[in-house]
Amino acid sequence: MHPAAEHSPLGKSSEYIATYTPSLLFPIPRAPKWAELGLTAATLPYQGVDLWNCFELSWLLPSGKPVVAIGEFAIPADSPNIIESKSFKLYLNSLNQTVFADVAELVAVLQADLSGAAGKPVGVRVRRLDEVAAEGVATLPGRCIDELDVSISNYAQPQPQLLRCEPGRIVEESLHSHLLKSNCPVTGQPDWGSVVVQYRGAALDPASLLAYLVSFRQHADFHEQCVERIYLDLLGLLEPERLTVYARYVRRGGLDINPYRSSAAIEPDNRRLVRQ
Repeated sequence: MHPAAEHSPLGKSSEYIATYTPSLLFPIPRAPKWAELGLTAATLPYQGVDLWNCFELSWLLPSGKPVVAIGEFAIPADSPNIIESKSFKLYLNSLNQTVFADVAELVAVLQADLSGAAGKPVGVRVRRLDEVAAEGVATLPGRCIDELDVSISNYAQPQPQLLRCEPGRIVEESLHSHLLKSNCPVTGQPDWGSVVVQYRGAALDPASLLAYLVSFRQHADFHEQCVERIYLDLLGLLEPERLTVYARYVRRGGLDINPYRSSAAIEPDNRRLVRQ
């Protein structure tokens, strides 16, 4: 478990505060997990973003009338800190009985508080329900590998040795699976997700990718680090010209977390999947 997470609100009984309290945000440094993967802030082999969507965002107008909306928060993948998810929820709930003159004032407060916790500027959008509804539900790109017939017996830790490729055959393709699952490193609660691998490089054996992804099933780590581990394992195997790995996780506590990691700049599609 990340040592800083022991002091976070995760797994503990918490009082729900309904008036603005930015001190509820609990940052967790990325550096220790980067070190586990042999990385530092200066040697990250990817760029990207963690997209958080909040479906329980509410505040008060000056008249006292409440508003509900959907919040979208973009935390840079190279920010010094992630924000612990329960503290994020508690912070957002602290806005419930707080008056803001307009959406612009709310966005400015969110940007200041979240950027301070993450250690880098965080993008914020507050969106109307009809705006998000009009986008519909997305489907993942490329081939779904979940129907492949594979035998799996190890679920405790990621097994990169399961991955196979054809070094002499270069392809460009997108593969995805809905069978990603890991566990919260603090509470042990399951984190369910769908993962996409897009690359140009040595042809990846899709059955080996599926077996590898399922090997995360009992692994304890945060969403962001799971995606980074997948990215690094594929980067080492495929030596690709281009590689993007992202996961769309099912929400918990009104929040979903969607980490994107790529060898090049990307514009993430943040439409919800059917499970989101």
